[in-house]
Amino acid sequence: MVTQSLAHIALIVRDYDEAIAWFTEKLGFTLVADQYQPEQDKRWVLVAPPGGGDNAATLLLARAATPEQEAFIGNQAGGRVFLFLRTDDFWRDYRDLTAKGVHFVRPPAEQPYGTVAVFADLYGNLWDLIGPAA
Repeated sequence: MVTQSLAHIALIVRDYDEAIAWFTEKLGFTLVADQYQPEQDKRWVLVAPPGGGDNAATLLLARAATPEQEAFIGNQAGGRVFLFLRTDDFWRDYRDLTAKGVHFVRPPAEQPYGTVAVFADLYGNLWDLIGPAA
């Protein structure tokens, strides 16, 4: 039997420190790793949402290294929702994120799969906040 899971999802960022601050302060993510890699002059920066456990996927905050990569900052999915943040309590987290200044671009709506609202991260990438179905 094969066991596989997603380990990391790369998110192109303009600056490591501003991205770390936004994800930890606004979304409440944990900084899992921040290690300088001198041979490539970059940092290995991982953040993760709370409560994900040891096998949960993390975001790899990858600083754009070329003008071509810079062009994708904030538009990694061509304007579509790119990432999906699942929560056990939609309204708690929606109120908390709103209070912290997270910009929601679509209001909460009930869907067959749960309550969902769309927010933009610090660069404009779109995320779904998804809570359990009623």
